[in-house]
Amino acid sequence: MSTDRRTVLADAAIQVLADEGMRGLTHRAVDRAAELPPGTTSAYFRTRRALLTALVRRLVALDQAELQAAGERAPVMSDAGELTDGLAGFVERRLTGAGRQRSLARYACAVESVRHPELREILVPRENAARDAVRAFLRARGVADAEGRTLTLLACVDGLVFDRLVGGGGVPREEISGLVATALRDSGSDGAGDRDAPG
Repeated sequence: MSTDRRTVLADAAIQVLADEGMRGLTHRAVDRAAELPPGTTSAYFRTRRALLTALVRRLVALDQAELQAAGERAPVMSDAGELTDGLAGFVERRLTGAGRQRSLARYACAVESVRHPELREILVPRENAARDAVRAFLRARGVADAEGRTLTLLACVDGLVFDRLVGGGGVPREEISGLVATALRDSGSDGAGDRDAPG
């Protein structure tokens, strides 16, 4: 089916972009990565822009599916420590395995979107169950601008992922705990019962 073939090619394009960078993303390279005959990628995506657009849409779909599933699986968070644990797990997934490949491809596309605005779709924050869970936790803790704090917290976590992709290493739990504490600052909560509350 053509839909399946397009998905296979988009996944292969993500792999090529992660491994070889934007300059290495060619129709032939995607053919090789997908183990398909030469000319297959150009038959489905005639231009490089069409290939990039398909890649970005696939990245968005994969990211959304992961975040939706994570949010649906997660229990209602009762303290800052549980939120920290959840974010730490997210960071680990983004720095290892297939998540690392997607992260590398995502940031490459983000830079490319400066010259190609149609690719900015990848930068637009989207609603999903994981984001809802963070926002609901902050709101329950008395954070006035729960939406704004959620966006800032997740942007900071994303920044940690980018920093470690470039510089290497992992993200200590303490760094994430500090971001969570900042998101909760002036929330009206005294931190009682929170595992990561400042002493």
